[in-house]
Amino acid sequence: MDFSKNILETIGNTPLVKLNKVVAEIDALVLAKVETFNPGNSVKDRMAVKMIEDAEADGRLKPGGTIIEGTSGNTGMGLALVAIIKGYKLICVISDKQSKEKMDILRAVGAKVVVCPTDVEPTDPRSYYSVSKRLAEETPNSWYVNQYDNMSNSLAHYEQTGPEIWKQTDGKITHFVVGVGTGGTISGVGKYLKEKNPNIKIWGIDTYGSVFKKYHETGIFDENEIYSYITEGIGEDILPKNVDFSLIDGFTKVTDKDAAVYTRKIALEEAIFVGNSAGACIKGLLQLKEHFKPDDVVVVLFHDSGSRYVGKMFNDDWMRERGFLEESVTKAEDVIKDHIDKELIVVRTEELVSHAIERMRKYKISQIPVVDINGFVGSVDETDLFRSYVADKNVAEKPIKEVMGKPFPIVKMGTPIEEVSKLFTKENDAVLIELQNGNHHIITKYDIIGSIK
Repeated sequence: MDFSKNILETIGNTPLVKLNKVVAEIDALVLAKVETFNPGNSVKDRMAVKMIEDAEADGRLKPGGTIIEGTSGNTGMGLALVAIIKGYKLICVISDKQSKEKMDILRAVGAKVVVCPTDVEPTDPRSYYSVSKRLAEETPNSWYVNQYDNMSNSLAHYEQTGPEIWKQTDGKITHFVVGVGTGGTISGVGKYLKEKNPNIKIWGIDTYGSVFKKYHETGIFDENEIYSYITEGIGEDILPKNVDFSLIDGFTKVTDKDAAVYTRKIALEEAIFVGNSAGACIKGLLQLKEHFKPDDVVVVLFHDSGSRYVGKMFNDDWMRERGFLEESVTKAEDVIKDHIDKELIVVRTEELVSHAIERMRKYKISQIPVVDINGFVGSVDETDLFRSYVADKNVAEKPIKEVMGKPFPIVKMGTPIEEVSKLFTKENDAVLIELQNGNHHIITKYDIIGSIK
């Protein structure tokens, strides 16, 4: 009979898959090392086992102990599998930008999850680096993993992932491309491959808001480059010991939007359901395409599964809110499609100014069309009302018709967005669109701005 003694024995030996449509612009053979085939669905399973086994061997981790780690989710999952099999407790400290799916999965496999804010300095006591260290100090019989500076991380990839890629490509690999976070994968694989063939190029994928690319090129740790970003699993605001910059030939940075868009492209064009960093890697590959020749064999590593991003990159509403969904906005109705079904809020000529102000507050709007029995006859906006109030404190009890301005212009459905934009002036902050059912909806300058990609 052919079986594994436990789930940990199934880690590794993940497949290498040829990419086709998503890399059609690249004149080389591009192969993806699909790490979602690991039991924890990510590359981090490899180093989780290695770090725990090495800690057991030298006495840092004792029987019945508690494992503590700051993680973006995937390392936590790998540690959870090992903890279950070996009988340890696990506390995962995770930043609030990570997907809800990652947090739910960690809890499902028995980990205690502590969530920390993303937008703080690494040295801030609220950061997930600081909280991890504090919990390790306060928890009896505990071991702080510290995947960033734990060299068993890169050693796992030197011993496993690198040799697998070399064997699977029959030694023909010319380039290895991977997202860089803790640095364990790129450094471990890079070291092994360059020992086999020093001419193999190692490229790191970085993200905007991270320090890696500039530090590699200049040796300068520029804190001005550090800011919040959405892409998960790659980039850092620190320099982990596992990142061996001497092994890396170069970095390219990928935007949050491109990473998200290409994550979806991989699923739709290659039928490979993988995570956010894979999208960043593919866009990075395309940015580097002039470095690849027809006879080259390029291996890109896909870190984790798309199942951990169902509520984010694979959710249309989430993508649309951030302007990441590649939709063409060409007509008047396109800019209000997210709220076109909402009722148009109006005020009548004989209503009081106080009624208009109340409606603005209730619906959080800045402009209101004014109507009478004949239709649209005027408009009011918060700026005009404020000026009127400054001039006359009793204005709230006056009828709207005494303070209203000109009615908003009205356009038909199908009007090009360029024509709608021309109707916005210093005196006019909104346009009305006549819908197919004869009703009207309002287009504000914020709708126009929000449609800009």
